[in-house]
Amino acid sequence: MRRAKISAVGCYVPPRLLTNQDLEKMVETSSQWILDRTGIAERHIVEPGQATSDMAYEAAKVALERRGIDPAGLDAIIVCTVTPDMFFPSTACLVQHRLGAPRAWGFDLSAACSGFVYGLTTAAHLVGAGTHQRVMVIGADTMSRIIDYTDRATCVLFGDGAGAMIVEPAGEGEDAGFIDFSNQIDGSGAPFLNMPAGGSRIPPSHETIDKKMHFVHQEGQQVFKYAVRKMYEACRDLLAKHGLTGDDIALFVPHQANIRIITAVSDRLGLSPDKVMINIQRYGNTTAATIPLAAEDAILQGKLKRGDLVLIAAVGAGFTFGANLWRWAY
Repeated sequence: MRRAKISAVGCYVPPRLLTNQDLEKMVETSSQWILDRTGIAERHIVEPGQATSDMAYEAAKVALERRGIDPAGLDAIIVCTVTPDMFFPSTACLVQHRLGAPRAWGFDLSAACSGFVYGLTTAAHLVGAGTHQRVMVIGADTMSRIIDYTDRATCVLFGDGAGAMIVEPAGEGEDAGFIDFSNQIDGSGAPFLNMPAGGSRIPPSHETIDKKMHFVHQEGQQVFKYAVRKMYEACRDLLAKHGLTGDDIALFVPHQANIRIITAVSDRLGLSPDKVMINIQRYGNTTAATIPLAAEDAILQGKLKRGDLVLIAAVGAGFTFGANLWRWAY
């Protein structure tokens, strides 16, 4: 198989900010309480009428511009999201049309916070198989549309945003690109983090709206314990498979769900703080967008450079979890 590499990153967040001080006026909480328990200081929120495909489009445009290619050069578009514009058509169809990418096919990938890890894994195999030259992977979620802003347990956590990466073949002899993955699901965790209504089991009704069943429901302690254990195990097993340890990793880019999850996992992996990318304070949990947003900030801060061995990992609703190992290409 050919080796796939990440050749460009592009991100977008809506300008409007929702700060911890704003939330103090909305629910019974304090800015310091939120910061201490989550690491979040502010998050970006879409304006009325703005949807997931709008943010995905903006992030994709940036990635294409940075790579210096036309949208017509894309063979596939994978949009990782749990907040599509609508059930159907897919958000990928909307983005493909707006970008003007006539050759690209595509689909939405639903794996919650693990979506971008799963999307990168899929793109790496499409390119590696030799059937695709360039695949755009987009993580985009408009979580503010499914958050109950009277629920202190969830409303402080989430923000909106999008990030995109272009995956294409590494050059001959180029020591960069996709190395391996470790992705799994555990459906026994479905009751602990979900949006109960709106699908085929519990379709929308006056009752589901009155009971706030179209918002995110989370059992925080269950999710926290599972996330720490499984993110660590996925990373540990992937590194061990290749005879690597935390000492070999240049940068760990974890899903940005909670500062305590990130530090617990990185400590178990034996990673020093300078090897762990954290930007949750600026964006909150943007679900499928956190990893590209963190990668872009790492590049801008000089923490992610060509040749670096990068470990990427996430845990999400489902439960879904997984890790990727890449040699950074630029």
